[in-house]
Amino acid sequence: MKKRVLSLITVLAMTVGMLAGCGGSSDKASADTKTDAESTTTEGEASLADVKVGFIFLHDENSTYDLNFMNAAKEACEKLGVEYMTKTNIPEGQECYEAACELADAGCNFIFADSFGHEDYMIEAAKEYPEVQFSHATGTKAHTENLDNFHNAFASIYDGRYLAGIAAGMKLNEMIDNGDITAEQAKIGYVGAFTYAEVISGYTSFFLGARSVCPTATMDVTFTGSWYDETAEKEGANKLIQDGCVLISQHADSMGAPTACETAGVPNVSYNGSTESACPNTFLVSSRVNWEPYFEYAINCVANGEAIDADWTGTLATGSVELSTLGSAVAEGTQEAIDEAKAKIESGELHVFDTSTFTVEGQELTSYQADVDTDADYTPDHEVVSDGYFHESEYRSAPYFNVNIDGINLLDTAF
Repeated sequence: MKKRVLSLITVLAMTVGMLAGCGGSSDKASADTKTDAESTTTEGEASLADVKVGFIFLHDENSTYDLNFMNAAKEACEKLGVEYMTKTNIPEGQECYEAACELADAGCNFIFADSFGHEDYMIEAAKEYPEVQFSHATGTKAHTENLDNFHNAFASIYDGRYLAGIAAGMKLNEMIDNGDITAEQAKIGYVGAFTYAEVISGYTSFFLGARSVCPTATMDVTFTGSWYDETAEKEGANKLIQDGCVLISQHADSMGAPTACETAGVPNVSYNGSTESACPNTFLVSSRVNWEPYFEYAINCVANGEAIDADWTGTLATGSVELSTLGSAVAEGTQEAIDEAKAKIESGELHVFDTSTFTVEGQELTSYQADVDTDADYTPDHEVVSDGYFHESEYRSAPYFNVNIDGINLLDTAF
């Protein structure tokens, strides 16, 4: 293994990162929690005291996406009593590799990165530090890299987005019933980051949820070309509102779109956490991935010397897919409609991407070859439509639904 010698400046910078990251964990706090773990764990769990976790975040707590990870990391590590370090504002480039190496040299034996573009650099670090376990959110390569110490994880967030879409559809129905709009004016606006499958899967499942209760709903989608750009996200939301969208949702990480909605008085559905405190008059609901169950699972695997799944998918049942508390702006009956659909999803009666509920260029989708890299030969095609639905996240954890369905209008697809 190649070893790295950290300069005093790097060590000091890492110490500052520990003090500032994940809600302010410090050397003293880490030592305290480690002592608690040693005194309270059972014989089979005693090795938790030997686990040290490193987290790499694309942005900082100002990003709703990264804050969601930070909160889960803090909760999981404090619950298990393990020491942890954080690195924030790490770009999707060589800086990620350097951050991972620094964490490994600092004694971290489990290192996690939270953004899609971090993956190749985490793989590079995993090859250099074979005794350290590396994990990555939303990635696609763990099951084909065949590294014992590199793993991908995600969740069936499309289930949560579908349920959030029901809240949107119920609100559209209320607006129609109140005479605020006609049924033909039930147009949703959506601010997306990139035209990646993760984003497409997300806005499509949200739309299908909305249309399950408001069949006249349509949706316009705009893209910013960035995961976090408050100005672009606000401008995107405002343009959608000007173009007649009466409700806004997003797959982008700032408060730009929600605050634009609050100013304009337009209902909004956020992502990765409630925005009700900033948008008390317009917030409906938020879906999010709860990463705490995965962090606890992976940390316990490291502690017990057990293999971590190469491709792990959390679900509603594992507590990995959640909705926030409903906002005050929701329509009457929203909670009941969500609860009914959630029960059907969990029982298998309802599938989000039921191909009888949408068309593609006027036709039902009966077959689709998705590139999910299901074997070591990187075979590009795999049939993912069977039994009447598109099997999302079954052949790898990261989404691969990238179908443009009827009723959704893409405004700009350069990203």
